[in-house]
Amino acid sequence: MNMWLLTQKVLALLLLVLLLPFFGVLGIVLKIQNGGPLIFKQKRMGKNRKPFTIYKIRTMVVGAEKLKKKYLHLNEADGPTFKIYKDPRFTRIGKILARMAIDEFPQLINVIKGEMALIGPRPLPWNEAQKVPSKYKERFSVLPGITSSWIVNGKHNMSFVKWMELDLDYAKNKTFIGDLYIVLQTVLLMTKWAVRYLVSRLNQN
Repeated sequence: MNMWLLTQKVLALLLLVLLLPFFGVLGIVLKIQNGGPLIFKQKRMGKNRKPFTIYKIRTMVVGAEKLKKKYLHLNEADGPTFKIYKDPRFTRIGKILARMAIDEFPQLINVIKGEMALIGPRPLPWNEAQKVPSKYKERFSVLPGITSSWIVNGKHNMSFVKWMELDLDYAKNKTFIGDLYIVLQTVLLMTKWAVRYLVSRLNQN
């Protein structure tokens, strides 16, 4: 195991411990608001196309996966992926958590387990990953990440081809400095999202 990957695991463990009280409070809030579990689990494709279970804070109604067919006509993504920016399956608090990427925090567990890294191509749901054209197969040669070039470069406004090209470039040319840059951009982006949300709330009041 290289030193940078080991450092990421240690950082993930420290962050997870610090976030435990937050998870506890959030779990109570979600239970009161709409019932159901705090954590959403899903099969994803990882490094070398190996399956693993990803952990996310549940941002959608219970049974959201079964409702997917109902909203296929609203899909805003091209390629084999399914993305709806204003997904009607979001809960009230879930919409906020997803906008600020707070729902991704439980993936620190995946980092500790060695299934993910802090930085890397985002892991696709198993059925979507199987439909990715073979010319992009090298994106699966590295650990998937909590954040990525796709996220810091606009994700929802990006075509599937551009997304895959960014992932390929990362897989082929990843560096320690490049990873630090993506982490910094992610922190700045999350801060921007948080400020934008607070300003919108203040304007409503």
